[in-house]
Amino acid sequence: MGWAGPLAGRNLADLGADVIKVEACQYPDWWRGIEKDPNAIEKVLYEKSVRFNLMQRGKRGITLDLTSAEGVRLLKELVRTADALLENNSAGVLRKLGLEYERLVEVNPSIVMMSMSAFGSSGPWSELRAYGSTLEQASGLPSLSGVDGGLPVQTHPAGGDPIGGLNGCSALLTALLHRKRTGEGQFIDLSLVECMMPLTAVRALEQSANGKVEPRRGNRHLLYSPQGVFRCAGEDQWVLVSITDDAMWQSLCKLIGREDLALDAQLATAAGRRLREAELEAAIEQWTRSQPAVQAMTRLQEAGVAAGIAQAPGDLLKDPQLQARQFWQEIDRPFVGLHYQPSVPYREKGKPYPILRAAPTLGQYNEEVLKGVLGLSDADLEKLAADKVIGTQPILPERRKVQHVANAGADAKA
Repeated sequence: MGWAGPLAGRNLADLGADVIKVEACQYPDWWRGIEKDPNAIEKVLYEKSVRFNLMQRGKRGITLDLTSAEGVRLLKELVRTADALLENNSAGVLRKLGLEYERLVEVNPSIVMMSMSAFGSSGPWSELRAYGSTLEQASGLPSLSGVDGGLPVQTHPAGGDPIGGLNGCSALLTALLHRKRTGEGQFIDLSLVECMMPLTAVRALEQSANGKVEPRRGNRHLLYSPQGVFRCAGEDQWVLVSITDDAMWQSLCKLIGREDLALDAQLATAAGRRLREAELEAAIEQWTRSQPAVQAMTRLQEAGVAAGIAQAPGDLLKDPQLQARQFWQEIDRPFVGLHYQPSVPYREKGKPYPILRAAPTLGQYNEEVLKGVLGLSDADLEKLAADKVIGTQPILPERRKVQHVANAGADAKA
């Protein structure tokens, strides 16, 4: 559900894998945005979630109530036919359903299973639930953002999810390559918070070696000065400027008409400029405020100054570089219509891989998968639907008939 596991699966689907997403009418992917809102069901908002449609493209989606013995049995039958199973529930969830790795290898000894929990399957925090933003805090990343003496600053994209998803895809591909060579499956215990550590480990090492870490600098830089994001003419328009050597500083002063700063001996080096960064930033912004962002960037670059506009997400749809790379692909989907999807960032023979399948609607591929893969009959599907094991519409919590399966794994052994 959500981002981390679905992104790992989407990358595999983008590469050509047949990825079957399993959710339940009783417990749909929470990125569908249903929660406890009857209005979301009445207006079919659960099929219009931008995030869900982005993360689940390329997959075949089915529904199975895994709190029922029959749902567990059918999932095990799918595992029998599969190369891998990927899940990003809290640690211990699948064990309660009788679907832990030890049960699944009884069905398919060569299965590769990857569990992507917040803190991994061992240790005192192993069964704690967390989300991408929680992981960001646990990794220490906000303590590196912001300005010295200020509060830790969260970045808000919840980086623990996509970083975990990308790491998970790599781990799963490696395990599948090992399986292809040796026939051996394995269990991959992935900790999402540990995937974040490359972003912060250098500061931990610095602390262990020096007993302290460099102060936070906001948009400023440890070596380059001045550096920052400066307001431009227009609404919410910004340009980033980074002076990476002393010659570049001279070029900047000439461009913005501040030859007096260029002649100031103290400002001839980055060390001297760092002592007066606030003053220099004000001088730069006085010039950038008179320039549209793209014009400011262009003039700065032409003068040999490192600069780039700070793009808003909506700007990316018209970005000339992305358009030249055919990054945005337009696809159609029920309830949403034509919309753009991003391509994978690698190319073969200069062209992006095509997006072949939109995100599935709830239970869209029940018949195709359960009949085509497992060989069920129409009568079987009718009974499963009547028993609410499968379906195509969400069921609100108060209408759920939970079928407890404390021993479902034993009852549903294949």
